[in-house]
Order: sequence, then structure tokens, then C-alpha cells
Amino acid sequence: MSEEKLIERLKKGDELAFEQFFKLYKSSLFQFIFRKVKDRATAEEILNKTFFDFFEAVRDFQGKSSLKTFLYSIAKHKVVDFYRKKRIKEIFLSHLPEPAVAGLKVFLDERIEKKDLKEKIKRAFSLLPNDYERVLRLKYIEGLKVKQIAQKFKLGFKATESLLFRARQAFVKVFQNL
Repeated sequence: MSEEKLIERLKKGDELAFEQFFKLYKSSLFQFIFRKVKDRATAEEILNKTFFDFFEAVRDFQGKSSLKTFLYSIAKHKVVDFYRKKRIKEIFLSHLPEPAVAGLKVFLDERIEKKDLKEKIKRAFSLLPNDYERVLRLKYIEGLKVKQIAQKFKLGFKATESLLFRARQAFVKVFQNL
């Protein structure tokens, strides 16, 4: 497939095109990032963030470079952000007494993990079809009962339960792929 055709399909949100693009660049991009950060888990995290940002930014892609260059430039910026955050944390922690640093590191790491988890959940929600996103929001964010959701969707109780089940399955699939 030509790059122009791929860009067109990506801009339209074609899931198959996204999947093909991901498979095409996942391995080489991971190696690129890994050479820079030298940690497998960090490289995978940056890889996921890179693809997420790419998929968000592709709608605005102007074609002034190749898609590969565009993708790798996002990855390069993610690596720079990683080192910037790491450096800021080191500078901040270097000015505190050791016992405070130990406690604060645990606290900061937990907050960062929670923030990353929140962002990952938001990303997963944004990638779901509208009905799935809406039904999950109503159930788990607004706390509505299945009967109340059924009324909003103008569906029967069983049909709503089925929709919730499919939405949860879709969410798990999307979430695990991020």
C-alpha cells in the first residue's frame, strides 16, 4: 500500500490501517527507543505513548516528512521528556535529607503510576466505539444501574447487560494493547 493511501486511511480512523502501521514499525521503533533508554519496561512505556500520540496527531499530518520520520520524531521527543522528568526528579530529591527522599520517592512513584493509569484509561475510552464508551461511563463513572442505562439507551435489560459485557471486553482488549 502506498504511503499516501495509508495516510488517508489513518486519517479516517481505519483500525486495520492503524494495526498494520503498528505492526510495521513496532519492532524497529522499540529498538530505537531501547538504545536511548536502556531499560525494557521504560522503552515499552515510551513506545506505547509514542504510538498513542502518533494516532492522535496523524489527523493533522501535513505530509512534510514521511510517516516514519513523523513517528520517530514523536518517539525522540518522548525520550527527551523521559530524561527531563527523570532529571527534575533527581535534582528535587538531591536537596532533601535521605529519610525524606526514601518516603517521597515511594509517594511520587505511586502518584506517577496513578496518573499514568488514569491517562491510559482515558486513552482506552477514547478508542472505543461511542456506544461502548457511553455505556461504560454511565455504569462506572456516573454509577447508574443497568436498568437506568437501559432507559437511556431505550433498550431492554438483557440487551443492556449484553452491551455492557461487549463494552467491557472491548475496553480490556484496547487497554491491554496500549
